[in-house]
Amino acid sequence: MDAAVERLKTGFEKFKTDVYDKQPDMFEPLKTGQKPKYMVFACADSRVCPSVTLGLEPGEAFTVRNISAMVPPYCKNKYAGVGSAIEYAVCALKVEVIVVIGHSRCGGIKALLSLKDGADDSFHFVEDWVRIGFPAKKKVQKECAEMSFEDQCAALEKEAVNVSLQNLNTYPFVKDALAAGTLKLVGGHYDFVSGKFDTWEL
Repeated sequence: MDAAVERLKTGFEKFKTDVYDKQPDMFEPLKTGQKPKYMVFACADSRVCPSVTLGLEPGEAFTVRNISAMVPPYCKNKYAGVGSAIEYAVCALKVEVIVVIGHSRCGGIKALLSLKDGADDSFHFVEDWVRIGFPAKKKVQKECAEMSFEDQCAALEKEAVNVSLQNLNTYPFVKDALAAGTLKLVGGHYDFVSGKFDTWEL
């Protein structure tokens, strides 16, 4: 455990020496505030950090990471954490683009596709969370019934992004910004097996 904590400290020292101290033009303006262009929803998976994979610099992206990069529908009581992040990004920070990024070999997507009706949950939170993508699961199971489980997972990785994009439209302030032409919604998929990144709009 001590070595793990020390790794964080040495990692910061390297960042401070190699990046922070050498790029005052980037970091000085950030001391007084932020004006990110993007809001990024990405998976919490340790292999898919959006700042690394997309080359995003400090101040460029307001980021939410969770299991499978899910965006739940508007619900003031149940999903206040995600809702407050979207509201702040759209209403206060005036982001121009919200991008939801799925990825290859996602454990949350595999869990979603593996859920059996009526079966007890194995985790306290995971299954209930990934059920946000249930409409995507139903679509993939119907349209990709002849595919292998792995290929269905690959299809679901992208279809779950589409459900999240549709769910974003249930937030009134997102709808208003879209109608005003000040906001765009973008889907993305990072395949770290083949080294590909795709984007699309619904």
